[in-house]
Amino acid sequence: VTEAHLDPRNLLLCTDDSHSATLVQEGHMDRVVRHAIAQGLAPILAIQMATINTAEHFGLSRELGMIAPGRWADIVLVEDLTNFQAGLVIARGQVVAENGRLLIDLPEVVYPGWALNSVNLKRPLRVEDFRLTAAANSTLTANVIGVIENQAPTRHLRIPVEAQDGEVRADPTNDLAKVALVERHQATGGVQLGLVQGFGLRESCAVATTVAHDSHHMLVLGTDDESMAAAANYLATMGGGQEVVRKGEVIGAVDLPIAGLISNERAEAVARKAETVLAGFRACGCEMNNPNMQLSLLGLVVIPDLRISDQGLVDVNHFQILPVFQ
Repeated sequence: VTEAHLDPRNLLLCTDDSHSATLVQEGHMDRVVRHAIAQGLAPILAIQMATINTAEHFGLSRELGMIAPGRWADIVLVEDLTNFQAGLVIARGQVVAENGRLLIDLPEVVYPGWALNSVNLKRPLRVEDFRLTAAANSTLTANVIGVIENQAPTRHLRIPVEAQDGEVRADPTNDLAKVALVERHQATGGVQLGLVQGFGLRESCAVATTVAHDSHHMLVLGTDDESMAAAANYLATMGGGQEVVRKGEVIGAVDLPIAGLISNERAEAVARKAETVLAGFRACGCEMNNPNMQLSLLGLVVIPDLRISDQGLVDVNHFQILPVFQ
């Protein structure tokens, strides 16, 4: 904006998915505004791009986006525009927070039964559900999802793999792991398999998640079938969320019992649990900056190049379903 001298009046600031620890430790839109200011944007322009610009874009400026008669009294008081740390927060005319403390009681929400029972498996997963069968003792070319750190797109890799005893196994020495998409909405029993490179898993381990954009089936990443089955079944009994199994033991987990996507606990508690998942990734050898986000995007079949879906591997560029082996 500053370097190209763009008119900021129709530019908006926003976030996409944010890690719970980021929200707790750094904030949400206030963090984005602070970052924009730190990059050289004038404070008033950064605030404009997070308030009135957004309200006007969505046709809500008669109610939101500015302090004026007839608008909702949603006001944040800060001592310094550059640091932009919320001091007093007013929502619809009521003081709701001050200096980082919530001053109101949030209403209790009763969630419907279907939302609290969203991991619907036809039966418990078995080790053989995660077995990639192939012609015995042969060399095959595999279509492999190549993860790019800190980016949503993936690469479509074609990697030679060895089949032994009628199956292709994960190969941690070459950073080759298995990925499975387990259908969890209609209890069809569907399990689709693939291979992925880029997570750096080195241990006997698996990670399972029901946060799996955009269909939010269950995704399981692992280096051996036993760990993958254990992770999937444990996540099902937990009601959804994310968890890590290493050498047969659950070493990190955050439960998300509402639709397998949402917690009913305070953000601080969720952040602490989410940190155990990140620590679990680290214990398994993954050094990615945000591995659980990278995992959650493997099923996002609207972004190139190669993804996994409940129909199998998807070549997003050519709108084709691909076999694992060619």
